Amino acid sequence: MLLPKAPANLFKQLGVKSSKVLTKTISCICALTILVPTLASVPAHAQGRLPLVRDAETEDLLRDYARPIFKAAGLPRNQVDIILVNDKSFNAFVPDSRRMFINLGVLMEAKTPSEVIGVIAHETGHIAGNHLVRMRQAASNAQIMSVIGMILGAGAMAAGAGTGNSSVAQGGAAAAMSSGAIGQRTFLAYKRTEESSADQAALRYLNKTKQSAKGMLTTFERMADQALFSARYVDPYAVSHPMPRERLTALKTKANRSKYFNKKDSKQLQFRHDMVKAKLVAFTSHPNTVYRAYPSSNKSLPAQYARAIASMKRDSLKKSSAKIDALIKRLPKDPYIYELKGQALIEGGKPAAAVAPFRKALSLKPGQPQLKIWLGYALVASGDKSKLKEATGLLNAALRKDPNSYTGYAQLAIAYSRLGRLPEADLATAKGLVARGDYKGAKRYATRAKTKLKKGTAPWYQANDILSIK
Repeated sequence: MLLPKAPANLFKQLGVKSSKVLTKTISCICALTILVPTLASVPAHAQGRLPLVRDAETEDLLRDYARPIFKAAGLPRNQVDIILVNDKSFNAFVPDSRRMFINLGVLMEAKTPSEVIGVIAHETGHIAGNHLVRMRQAASNAQIMSVIGMILGAGAMAAGAGTGNSSVAQGGAAAAMSSGAIGQRTFLAYKRTEESSADQAALRYLNKTKQSAKGMLTTFERMADQALFSARYVDPYAVSHPMPRERLTALKTKANRSKYFNKKDSKQLQFRHDMVKAKLVAFTSHPNTVYRAYPSSNKSLPAQYARAIASMKRDSLKKSSAKIDALIKRLPKDPYIYELKGQALIEGGKPAAAVAPFRKALSLKPGQPQLKIWLGYALVASGDKSKLKEATGLLNAALRKDPNSYTGYAQLAIAYSRLGRLPEADLATAKGLVARGDYKGAKRYATRAKTKLKKGTAPWYQANDILSIK
């Protein structure tokens, strides 16, 4: 059987200088030089663009959850960005030391802040423990083990075929096939150890910040209940995490020793959590689903928030505005209710009227970049040319703090275009396309901008930087 050609760095990984040396090394087993594939595992999230979503209120809440945890872990301030994934499943992961991805489902399923904080603490354990770097090394080692096993197995197959000994050939085939499983098990065993290590680190962070681990245990309890049936038919060594019941048992004993175990989340934090949860349910679900989850008989503020958003999606602007205004009367100092009012007005075709609520939201939460982008958006969309200078100032300030907002760059490009500043409009468009991952389109606009920008200026260098992206 002809196998795909091995990559050029395979022999270096195996610790030999060349394919000739490798061939000589296994010549006692096999008289043939064979070509061996390496194992490659691409996570699902790496196979396509993640469905990311932005929301200032949710991101601010998660940052407040994470700040004391990051400090307890010794992570520098602002090292880790928390990024929302538009997925209703309960999941979170860290691909490196600077980014933590959290699915909307984590917030939508969690009943208390401590359940989300426990997830953040666990993922922080991976970052602080430098697990990601070591995990890549473990994956590499597992790959090497698999490759060596395949080489030896294929060599035995060739030797058996050459001598006419079918039992030797069959044994070689079995060795070649099992080598991948051996390497995989080695890597997964290592990963289970790191998961348990992250659990223990999370307990330390929660104790250090005087928070309860009860929410984290609730999360694992939910995972264990979901796995009860399938666990009977699953090899516990062939999963990337320890079996949930094992983790739960290990955690319970230690968590119960903490004097903060029975400490409850503050009422203010619980309220913010409930508001965000209601908001996410409302924005990601059909209005009928929202009204079933938050019926009119539920007079709580989170329920009113959810119904106001559902109304914005389904009803007339007049009807939805009335619901939002009722919320504003109850929560006059909540910037995100004013943000919702501005969004309703923009989507209702009244951008000029949206300026006031966005301005109010920003006054209540000064410096919040997404609120600046919303206000800039309304100013640009208002059609009033006299407001464009203020809009470009707001948008530029917001993008310096939050350089990943495609909407911000798009509105900045429109504003510059209307002001006749076309090279800067092209540069803003290029930056926006970079934020979206469209590097080909970004380079096209950057090329056009660079030819018109003054050489040696900051914008010229920014266009040049985009053109140098590989």
